[in-house]
Amino acid sequence: MDQTVVLLSRLQFASTIFFHFIFVPLTLGLSIIIAWMETRYVLSGDDFWKRQTKFWGRLFLINFTLGVVTGITQEFQFGTNWARYSEYVGDIFGSLLAIEATVAFFLESTFIAVWFFGWNKIGRKLHCLCIWIVAIAGNTSAFWIIMANGFMQHPVGYQINEAQGRAVLSSFTDVVFNGFAWGQFAHTVLAAWALSGFFVLGISAWHLLRKSETDFFHRAFKMVAPYTLILSILVAFSGDQEGVAVAKYQPAKLAAMEAHWRTQDHAPFYLIVWPDPENRRNSVEMIGIPSLLSLLAYHAPSAEVKGLLDFPVNNWPPVTEVFWCFRAMALIGVYLLALSIWATWQRKRPEPSSALLKILVWNIPIPYICIMFGWTVAEMGRQPWIVYDLLRTSDAVSPLPSSNVAISLIAFTLLYTVLGILDIYLLRRSALKGPDPVKTQDPKEA
Repeated sequence: MDQTVVLLSRLQFASTIFFHFIFVPLTLGLSIIIAWMETRYVLSGDDFWKRQTKFWGRLFLINFTLGVVTGITQEFQFGTNWARYSEYVGDIFGSLLAIEATVAFFLESTFIAVWFFGWNKIGRKLHCLCIWIVAIAGNTSAFWIIMANGFMQHPVGYQINEAQGRAVLSSFTDVVFNGFAWGQFAHTVLAAWALSGFFVLGISAWHLLRKSETDFFHRAFKMVAPYTLILSILVAFSGDQEGVAVAKYQPAKLAAMEAHWRTQDHAPFYLIVWPDPENRRNSVEMIGIPSLLSLLAYHAPSAEVKGLLDFPVNNWPPVTEVFWCFRAMALIGVYLLALSIWATWQRKRPEPSSALLKILVWNIPIPYICIMFGWTVAEMGRQPWIVYDLLRTSDAVSPLPSSNVAISLIAFTLLYTVLGILDIYLLRRSALKGPDPVKTQDPKEA
């Protein structure tokens, strides 16, 4: 296969999925927060929580609508750019995406319409149930997509049909209960929920700095800060578990993530490292903590950690990219945990620290960047395999002229850039406008 076609197809899929993933985590997490707010409205009867629900719901609808537009193209690319992949493992992969589209996505889309148009038309409890269905369906949609990706990371539940020359489904149960995929799902969804918490904190902080609707946004701040802290802790814990799974099932990825070259037990973890893949070593290794890498990877300080030199060179992931993306993700994760602790500590003060509020405003894009680094590690770390240890990426692309892929790559990049700018513009305008004013009763109607 022409390697230019492989590269361009990978770039196209990466660019479209990254643009789409701008919208996904906020949709997953903000739906939970909104459902929580509306539940408080139903239980208390306090119109304050109805205002909260409507304000954040407006932002959710903007994000959801543009997310749908950017997501439609994703599944089509498996047929247009990755036909050989679809032909080889479509029996397994396709069933998972079919369930996601025909059940979870349509359930989410149907009930979000009922929720949006149903204010004052259906009962409070039924209306609240609609947003909970939207939240559950959206996260269920993520579940099926990540199960599909989990199969690519750790293929199970299949057998090779030699006559047909492809993989066929042998156990749907094994695919659905793939432990590696469940770890991915937990880490991804918890990170998305935490991102949504930081989003709410950032918008609230902007208004608090400007003394705009202070009661409204201070109460939102107080509600979401501890939620974000709990999720930040859970993200760290799930990330640790995901690292253990990577060490077990994808040891070459782990070696690239840590720039670990030689197999050894009691493997140290270096705080300062500069990988040098061309010379198959690290040009800098400073402040090593004995046995820490073994402990992190296998939860045993004496465990043996396999080095990159024990794998064939043609099976190495791109070491430099995977290493730095992993380090960036981990460092940002620590920073976000510290920020959530600070926000939770400050939440009950009449006026949270102005320094904290300013940081929270500028922090809004940081969780997105952190998640993007994480997915880069997951996907680039799997290379050169599109289905780990089963099908190489270079064998999975469609036999297309490179010019065709280049044209579609440029077109998608331009279109998605416009949609991304539109999303940021609409979200910013709606967020800065604030909630609708409280309706006061006309004295003539009293």
